Amino acid sequence: MNAPGFTQLEPTGASGGVKSAARCLDLLELFATNRDGLTLGEVCARTGWPKSSTLGLLRTLHARDFLADGRGDYAYCLGPRVAWLGAAYLGGINLIQEGFDIVRDVSRACDETVHLATLRGSDVHYLAKEEGTSRMRMVSSVGTAIPAHGAGIGKMLLSSLSQAEFDILYPPGESLPRLTANTIVDRDALIAELAAIRERGFALDDGESTIGLNCIAAPVYDALDQMVAAMSVAVPSPRYTPDREPLLHAAILDGARRLSARLGHAAETTRNGASRPTPNPEQNGYAKVEDRR
Repeated sequence: MNAPGFTQLEPTGASGGVKSAARCLDLLELFATNRDGLTLGEVCARTGWPKSSTLGLLRTLHARDFLADGRGDYAYCLGPRVAWLGAAYLGGINLIQEGFDIVRDVSRACDETVHLATLRGSDVHYLAKEEGTSRMRMVSSVGTAIPAHGAGIGKMLLSSLSQAEFDILYPPGESLPRLTANTIVDRDALIAELAAIRERGFALDDGESTIGLNCIAAPVYDALDQMVAAMSVAVPSPRYTPDREPLLHAAILDGARRLSARLGHAAETTRNGASRPTPNPEQNGYAKVEDRR
């Protein structure tokens, strides 16, 4: 029987793939989630594969340094060749270039303005933008900056800070600039909002940066599980209707996940191996949305 969360591969030819090649890749993914190493018996128990063929795959990967000696006399763990491949891939990644492709895709999917931004000090800096085709849309430009606490995408980015980092940007006792009547200007209220964002995995903006504009923002992570950017969809309030919310929410979360994957992030995990909170649309009245990819 296969271990929970492990999908046994189809027989050769069932999906047009090569069985041995697919199993080698599956082994690397298995060892990535068992960093201390696994024995031959443990691998077979998790995969359901026969020992004879599995041993051959392990030996091949070990000979090419994709696996190395792990704990125990007969154990394996990920090898240095995996790091070389990862470094080669990440060396060719450009956040803005990769991000623009996905920002454009998300914008076309929902026909709204989509942004990619990073945090610089206490400001949000836009890296990429694609506008929808409607006449009523958000006015912004790449390279501009706005106070992070007053925007959904900014609050998403601020949620990644430690308390010490937050205190440097927003010292106790100082008030926050007001952008609209809806902007959070109380420091304690902002801290509570950031905690809620971390819990649910996305941020919202209800006219906090611009009256009449709603935003949904999602985090973008790199290979080290660092939040390096955030992506948001900005929607004029007349078009931010209950029937459109599930589409908008699903589109921006999917876009952020896709960009994170391009940056080498292993989805739904954190640096200490714990599970990352799965964004819960129902916490804010969203219906469940089927992933149609």
